[in-house]
Amino acid sequence: MAKGVLYRNKFTVGSSFGNIFFLQYPQVSGCPYMLCIYDLNTMTEQEIVKLLKKYTEGNCTPEETALVESLYMMMEEVSPAPSPKNIEKAYVQVKKNLPIANKKPIRRRLLVAASVLLALSIGISLYPYSDKKKSDKPISISAKTKFIPGKSQAFLILANGKKIPLNEVANGKIATEGNAVITKTEQGQIAYNNVETKNLAAVYNTVSTPRGGEYILTLSDGTKVWLNAATSIAYPSTFTGKTRDVKIDGEAYFEVAHHPEQPFRVSANDQTIEVLGTHFNVNSYTDEPNLKTTLFEGQVKIIKSGQTVILKPGEQAINNRNSGSLVVSKDVDVQQVLAWKNGRFYFNFTDAGTVLRQIARWYNVELQFRGKVPEQRLSGSFSKYENAGKALEILQYAGVNLKIEGRTIIVE
Repeated sequence: MAKGVLYRNKFTVGSSFGNIFFLQYPQVSGCPYMLCIYDLNTMTEQEIVKLLKKYTEGNCTPEETALVESLYMMMEEVSPAPSPKNIEKAYVQVKKNLPIANKKPIRRRLLVAASVLLALSIGISLYPYSDKKKSDKPISISAKTKFIPGKSQAFLILANGKKIPLNEVANGKIATEGNAVITKTEQGQIAYNNVETKNLAAVYNTVSTPRGGEYILTLSDGTKVWLNAATSIAYPSTFTGKTRDVKIDGEAYFEVAHHPEQPFRVSANDQTIEVLGTHFNVNSYTDEPNLKTTLFEGQVKIIKSGQTVILKPGEQAINNRNSGSLVVSKDVDVQQVLAWKNGRFYFNFTDAGTVLRQIARWYNVELQFRGKVPEQRLSGSFSKYENAGKALEILQYAGVNLKIEGRTIIVE
C-alpha cells in the first residue's frame, strides 16, 4: 500500500461522538481516498485491547494503524500529556499482557499503545484538529432524514397461504402444521416442535423479513437461523426425507443441528450448500455481484452447475453472477461477515455502492444512482441501531453526493 496522507474530522450525532480519518492514497488507481470511521461510544474495551494488541505486534491494517497513531497524536495535541512515569507504567502493563516478537520499532509502538490505553482509561476527550479538511461544506443531511433503524419483524406464511405478522402475535402457540407445533417464545422468536400424535406429511412454510427487519427462528430439527433484512427462507414443518432441504433468498446465518444420517441442504439461487452440522453465513442478495458462503465451523460442500468446492472454517466461496466462476477465498474478514448478525455495520475497504445497498435494506429506503457509482472505499464500524443520519453523514464526509427525496436516497 502506498504511503498515505492523514486527515481527520470529528462527527457528533445526538449523544454519540467519534472521529473520521481520511487516508489519501494518490498513487492508488481507482481509490481517491479511504475513509475510516470509529464510534468511540460503541467500541468495547475488548475491541480497543484487541486493536492495541494488533498494533504492538505490527499486524494492523493501514486504517487501524491510522486510528491508533491518530488517537496518540490528538492526545498530544489537545490534552495535557500524561506524566512519563504513568506512561512507563502503562508501557510495562502493555508489554506484560501483550507478548510479542522482538522487532526493531517495537518500543515506539508499545509506548504509543500505552499512551492510548492510558488516555482512554482516564476518559480524555478528543477534539477536532486537522491541518487540512476534505471539505468545508456543512454536513446537514442527518438533519433532513428521519429514517429509523430496522427491528425484529417478519411474516410467517403457512402452507394454506395465511400470512401472520410475527411481531404482532402473542407469545405461545401460533399454529399446527403437519407434525409440528409452531410457537412464539418469550424472546420473540418462533420455534417448531415435533409432535408424534399422528403421521402427517410435512408441509412447507416461509418466514420472510421485510426491508428494515431481522428475525431468528428454530427449525424442527433444532437448527437455528438468523435472517437479515429483506430475506426469506422456505422449509418443511418437519424434516421427514433423507435430507433436510431449505431455500433462502437474501442473507442468513445457520447453526445447523448435527444429524449425520440426514444432511442439511440450503438452496440459494443457482447453488446448493450441503452440510452435516456446522455454522455458516450465506449472502445471496440478487442486487449484489457475488453470492458468498462463509464457513465458521465444521465443513460444507458447495455445488453449482457441475462445479464443487469444499470449505474449511475461515474460508469463503464466492460465486460470481456475471462470470459464473466459483472460487474459494482464504482471506476472509470474519468480523465483516458477521457484523449484521451482531448488530453492527462493519466496513473494511468496502466500496460505497455496497455500503449504500446495506443502508437501504436496513433502513427500508429506496436507492437511486443518477450517474456513476461512487468509487470511494470505506472502513469502520458502528451500531446499526443508530438513526440513518449517522451513516449518511459519514458518506457525505467521504465525498459521496447524496440527496434525500421522501424515502429515497439519491446518489448524484
